[in-house]
Amino acid sequence: MKQTKSFSFGIIFLAVFGLFSCVGEISTAIEEDPYFDLKGFVEENIQKLDSVEVTKVSQIQEEENEVSVVYSIQDWEEEFSVFKEADINKASMLQSYKTSISDDLLTHEALPKSKEKVKYIKVTYENDAVSSVSIKIADDNLFYSTTTLASIYIDTSTKLIDRYSIETSQKIWFLDENDMKIKGTIVPN
Repeated sequence: MKQTKSFSFGIIFLAVFGLFSCVGEISTAIEEDPYFDLKGFVEENIQKLDSVEVTKVSQIQEEENEVSVVYSIQDWEEEFSVFKEADINKASMLQSYKTSISDDLLTHEALPKSKEKVKYIKVTYENDAVSSVSIKIADDNLFYSTTTLASIYIDTSTKLIDRYSIETSQKIWFLDENDMKIKGTIVPN
């Protein structure tokens, strides 16, 4: 009987010890991202733009179109998808970028031999707050090449996005180059 109690106590002790050792693994697994959290930054700022009016100028080739629209959060997610897709906080990209920091600029730039499509992310700060984010995405192969330059600008007084631009140039083998530009300005309330 005494052996059964000590055996049961031993099993309970090991089970409790095992649970506490798992807690340590969980807390160390939650670490800070190695690069600027572009995806999180965009998601956070999109939440502040629900039902906000934007004046949007779209230009495809030489044809320009200007509209004023009110975007929902879902519309903003689609509009800013290029920024979310430029997230470089992935395990496979950990050794692909060099980071440089100055007083007002944080830059993550793809290393020269890196084959990553996101070429750079540049974050400008004013008074310790993000004032703009710019990205470059490029892909080039034998049949196809594309380059996207995109920027988001933050009004430092309101801490809200006040304008953005997305420019994409695509070239497919044997076809003319296709250029697209989008510039949006948030209409103040």
